[in-house]
Amino acid sequence: MAERLMTHLVAGYPTDEASFHAALGMIKGGASYLEIQFPFSDPSADGPTIQAACQHALDWGWKPERGWELVRRLRNVHPEIPIYIMAYASLVFTPGIEQFCRRAKDNLVQGLIVPDLPPGQDEGLADAARRHELDLMPVVVPSITPQRLQEVLSAGFPHLYVALRSGITGAHTTLSAQVLAFLQNLSNHGVRVFGGFGIDTRSQVEVLSPHVHAIVVGSHLVRALARISPDAHPSDYETAARLRVEELLGRTHA
Repeated sequence: MAERLMTHLVAGYPTDEASFHAALGMIKGGASYLEIQFPFSDPSADGPTIQAACQHALDWGWKPERGWELVRRLRNVHPEIPIYIMAYASLVFTPGIEQFCRRAKDNLVQGLIVPDLPPGQDEGLADAARRHELDLMPVVVPSITPQRLQEVLSAGFPHLYVALRSGITGAHTTLSAQVLAFLQNLSNHGVRVFGGFGIDTRSQVEVLSPHVHAIVVGSHLVRALARISPDAHPSDYETAARLRVEELLGRTHA
């Protein structure tokens, strides 16, 4: 099975220009999907690395309009890369669910990931996403009950995001046989599985790849950007992101 990465970046971190160039680097490194997070002040699943990045962006004045501008810029240079917007419920509710979905469709977004609006309790998000032909990707965990899993599967979502462990992002995840069996079972049901949370090594990518459609990498990449000097040129963010993605995919580079 081909190895695919969905790479996560925080819009506006540490600046608009830096996040744009980081996204370019991820694509050059071999990312198959981009997950662009709209910063939020009270996340429920983000670990300290992503929380700090979101807070940094908010502190300098980031607003959702800047997120849409980032998407437009990336669409202009890489129309072939599917982009998913990751946001929390408040950012979707504020303009209105219908308006948020319309805005995503108008900006050629592939889909949405909204962790705190789960299927059956999403205030109409799934219906709005379907109306605007957006791929809403629910988040599930391996500890989900069989009954709840069946409810999610019965809803007909083509993709599922599996948080490989409960809790928050950031810490290294040990991939147990039980987790891999859960992933394989989902794949056998005909859904495309995106697996993430705590992925930061090439060996994890190799282990996961046979069991998922794509592997999601977030905190590992945000940490790489955080190590760069604040006065660095935007191209330095592009290089750092490219190198990290290449390493995870086992690709050589000059």
